[in-house]
Amino acid sequence: MMGTQLTREDVIAVAKQCFDPEIPVNIWDLGLIYDIDIPSGSDDVHIKMSLTSKACPAAQQIPEMLRSKLKVSGKTREIKIDLVFDPVWTPERISAEGKKKLGLLEE
Repeated sequence: MMGTQLTREDVIAVAKQCFDPEIPVNIWDLGLIYDIDIPSGSDDVHIKMSLTSKACPAAQQIPEMLRSKLKVSGKTREIKIDLVFDPVWTPERISAEGKKKLGLLEE
């Protein structure tokens, strides 16, 4: 065990620091994170995430950015990130905060 256990909130906070290089909204508010699994009593984290499209030019960069920022936290040993496209990401997954930043919601 590595000390303080990683929490779902920790993962969300880190995801909010990761941005798609083409969109000025973090990957959490874009709705790219589908699932966060942290087995009880474990230092491991398993994340299911998607991209805005299968042809996303940052397909390698975004998951790696999330992985490296989680590693820096020092709270996790094993970080598994699966890219999934089922269900397909749609703009409806964007949070209200993300929609505001993109000008898709009125203030």
